[in-house]
Amino acid sequence: MSSPDARAPLAAELPTIRAAYPALGRRVHGKPLVYLDNAATTHKPLAVLDAEREQAMWHNANVHRGVHLLSQEATERYEAARSTVRSFLGAAEDREIVFVRGTTEALNLATATLAATRLGPGRDVLLTGMEHHSNIVPWQLACQASGASLRVVPLLDDGSLDMEAFDRLLDGGVAVMAIVHTSNALGTINPVQAMCAKAREVGAISVVDGAQAVPHGPVNVRELGADLFAFSGHKVYGPTGIGALYGRAELLESLPPWQGGGDMIRTVTFEGSTWAEPPARFEAGTPNITGAVGLAAALDHVTGLGMDRIAAHEADLLTYATGRLLADIPGINLIGTAPAKAGVISFTLDGIHPHDIGTVLDHEGIAIRTGHHCAQPVMDRYGVPATARASFGLYTTREEVDALVVGLRRVQEMLG
Repeated sequence: MSSPDARAPLAAELPTIRAAYPALGRRVHGKPLVYLDNAATTHKPLAVLDAEREQAMWHNANVHRGVHLLSQEATERYEAARSTVRSFLGAAEDREIVFVRGTTEALNLATATLAATRLGPGRDVLLTGMEHHSNIVPWQLACQASGASLRVVPLLDDGSLDMEAFDRLLDGGVAVMAIVHTSNALGTINPVQAMCAKAREVGAISVVDGAQAVPHGPVNVRELGADLFAFSGHKVYGPTGIGALYGRAELLESLPPWQGGGDMIRTVTFEGSTWAEPPARFEAGTPNITGAVGLAAALDHVTGLGMDRIAAHEADLLTYATGRLLADIPGINLIGTAPAKAGVISFTLDGIHPHDIGTVLDHEGIAIRTGHHCAQPVMDRYGVPATARASFGLYTTREEVDALVVGLRRVQEMLG
């Protein structure tokens, strides 16, 4: 039997795929929903909703602490979800997967533990100019506390990284390189594998924000060479409030806890405590058990469709949408035109504020995102206060792109 990735293009199956997403069938302001805000969050297929419901209805108990059957079932399902994440990311061992609330918490975990062991004066952090705030602010706080400095790789006009500047900035004084895999504001896909290899050469730990990479194509953390890699479930058709941090086993073993509480300890006395081995060391308290089960169902869903096929489908949509917008919408300005891009189009329209674009489109049933996208330095770099952003998912159709074009014409008729 052929693998999923060898089958016909995903577009041929879209009617069946879309039927599995109840939200896509609703109407907004009396019009069919056209959902183009997938970089903010994705909708959930029935497989995910059913998995969460089954967990909550029939297997509801706390994990790791009970001898009764329900607790054993909950523990088995929770740890099976960890195995699913490990397999999806191409990690070597289940113990390299730490469940968290999402990418933001994962990056704060990375920052807190690395700051305690790696940062200091002359032991700096290297970021890029396209980072999400969740991969900027924690490092700023850590640098202020430790005496380390932030170094920032600038962006070129097309939204790609200035790799010559990267080579100059990455030296033996960099202790941690924290970079986004795929930009949520620009769609740029960074050469993460090469960047992690160069970080390793100078002895720097590599931290990768994979929130926007995981939904759009295959990811293998060992091939990337990342030391730490974070993503969120709700970006990849899973629940909110759940995500994962991959960490190379030897690195996780060397890091201290970042939160204290139940399940992350080996022994506790008033004189001192000792810590559990990873990943339990980093999972204090009762975890989001139902969320983990739902996340596993989401990863099974996209794996079944084929990540290569999803990537090809979204690449086709990006090419089609870019061509249509440039040909049919006068006064459009695309922000981010790097050669390597995911299915994200950020843009402005001459003389019309992005928030007004989003408001008019909403009345046409079209959902996009407007604002700075938690990437204010990106907006500053390109001299705009905000952009409108259309972002695609595995269920997006060319007809929805056509609807966006019609909607933008309506915006210009009303406000231009």
